[in-house]
Amino acid sequence: MPRHAFLLIPCLLAAQSAIVPPGAKLEQIFSGGVLTEGVTSAPDGTVYFSDITFTHASKMQAGHIMRFDPRTRRISVFRSPSGMSNGLKFDAQGRLLAAEGADFGGRRVTRTDMKTGKAEIIAGTFEGRPFNAPNDITIDAKGRIYFSDPRYLGHEPIDQPVMAVYRIDPDGSIHRVITDAAKPNGVCVSPDQRTLYLVSNDNGTTGIGRLPDTVPVRKGQMALLAYDLAANGSAKFRKMLVDYSPDEGPDGLVADTDGNLYVAVRRASRPGIYVYSPDGKELGYIRTQGLPTNVGFGRGEEANMLYITEGGNVQRIRLNRRGYQLP
Repeated sequence: MPRHAFLLIPCLLAAQSAIVPPGAKLEQIFSGGVLTEGVTSAPDGTVYFSDITFTHASKMQAGHIMRFDPRTRRISVFRSPSGMSNGLKFDAQGRLLAAEGADFGGRRVTRTDMKTGKAEIIAGTFEGRPFNAPNDITIDAKGRIYFSDPRYLGHEPIDQPVMAVYRIDPDGSIHRVITDAAKPNGVCVSPDQRTLYLVSNDNGTTGIGRLPDTVPVRKGQMALLAYDLAANGSAKFRKMLVDYSPDEGPDGLVADTDGNLYVAVRRASRPGIYVYSPDGKELGYIRTQGLPTNVGFGRGEEANMLYITEGGNVQRIRLNRRGYQLP
């Protein structure tokens, strides 16, 4: 064995302990959901997440947005039905953005004023047609909103000609900015505003739950991708940071203040949150019992608390890094 192989394990252990404190364990704060997703924290530290209630599994509930108060540990329903919300984010003004999917969902992006409770549709159609199923959301420092639009399930027609990433500008205009990512899922703008990270999770079907497990499908690109993000909000493919094929790929992701990425990877042989440097080097790993869907950091004194959605559960773990939030 070459000498550098003996140095590899100590280096990895040092990087791991710099991010995940030795002995840190996952704490479960919610269970009993159908598929939890989109966990995010409000400016006051309250945590919100989606429970996607697949209609084939939950008798037409059309989703819920749940609220967790870290101070009281109380879980409550914020909105139900949620329009089958998936990804959630708070903008710099403290308004809640929700990507509403298909399967009797809204197929749109909404924005809720948390003071009045009133919501508005900020992206309902593109070129006169409904979106496929808005999935995940990220925001840049100029207030531009980026969201992915794949289709993983739903009985509705697929109206858009490509599964893409769109941008909503502050003036309300909507632009299709990425069309070459196969099946886009998680999106994340880097803290330096120069990179748009994007997950491609092409599972080979647009109808989860409608095909028996015995029916073979051809999966496509499973990868973590990096796009150069220009000052005008346009994005150009730079490189594939991680190729997960032929295994299942990632879902949602977030960044810490150093620009490291926390990616929910649905690899059955090693499920969990993978921590990567901006160039795709693995720095740490948090194993989850089931297949994770998304991640989000807390705020304020809880900025180093990482929340994880997995199956119908939500868990959290305290790290040595603080999450990046809009200023």
